[in-house]
Amino acid sequence: MYFHIGPYKIEHPVMLAPMAGVTDRPYRQLCKQLGASYAVGEMLSCDLSLLKTAKTRFRMNHEGEPGPIAVQIAGSDPKAMADAARHNVSNGAQIIDINMGCPQKKVARKRCGSALMAYPEQIKAICEAVVDAVTVPVTLKTRLGTDSHHLNIERIAQDAESAGIAALFVHGRTQRQKYTGKADYGLIKTVKQQLNIPVIANGDIDSPNKARHVLNETGCDGLMVGRAAQGNPWIFSQIHTYLMSGEKISRPTTAQIMTTLYQHVLNLHQFYGVARGCRMAKKHIKWFSAQLPAEFRFRELLTLDEGRAQLQFIEQHLLSQVA
Repeated sequence: MYFHIGPYKIEHPVMLAPMAGVTDRPYRQLCKQLGASYAVGEMLSCDLSLLKTAKTRFRMNHEGEPGPIAVQIAGSDPKAMADAARHNVSNGAQIIDINMGCPQKKVARKRCGSALMAYPEQIKAICEAVVDAVTVPVTLKTRLGTDSHHLNIERIAQDAESAGIAALFVHGRTQRQKYTGKADYGLIKTVKQQLNIPVIANGDIDSPNKARHVLNETGCDGLMVGRAAQGNPWIFSQIHTYLMSGEKISRPTTAQIMTTLYQHVLNLHQFYGVARGCRMAKKHIKWFSAQLPAEFRFRELLTLDEGRAQLQFIEQHLLSQVA
């Protein structure tokens, strides 16, 4: 069930969706190790004046990450997007992804992300500019439209393919929905039938059964898992195994979850530095804890503000109980 994005072979259809503040390099590496076939980096602004900020430097760090290195950029000006694409390719990006799916207000206010769905001519211009600017594949992540009365994904998808976009990722919601309601896969199916490039479905894919249903319903080449992977990187191998064989593999044991959490917290400390890594680790601790039996969900761990204390707590109070 493999497909290609440009020259890059995607070994199986289960992919990690980009999520700002979540899919940093340590988490992308973890998800790939545990079964994700592909992962896209956190959204980067096309404003190159932000290159000196710590947040941007961390988001542009791909050192040691297995390829293909996919970088997502966001903006509304075709020239600025083209410049950002060139810069990221010079920094190691092997695939450029254009963000037209983010529904957040702070992004929409700048007419970026899914707010661009209201301006199909501008989308076409951005796609053409970015494709012309780089020699690597360019992909597009989008939604169905701005709201239920303006569902223009079919036109945008066709324009994107004509512009040279190499693959299309479609979240089955509108901008107005954000993450409420249910994803609608009907239009994704229509888009897949109309295009010759790979189409990947996104939205509400949270189990092996749901993954098979979405693939069967849409006929898509791949699936992107987003929120369901938060604290649950095992979902990629669970879905992949089920799609290949129909087998449902067991959930990770408490020991496996705790060992993985410990190593991930340590990796965050090493990547960001102990102080920043300690802060970044708290949301991951909360998400991973949701996978654990109730007796292992120690709230005290979320109150610790020193990196070594985080690791010692896991070692002493958690790992020792499941060794």
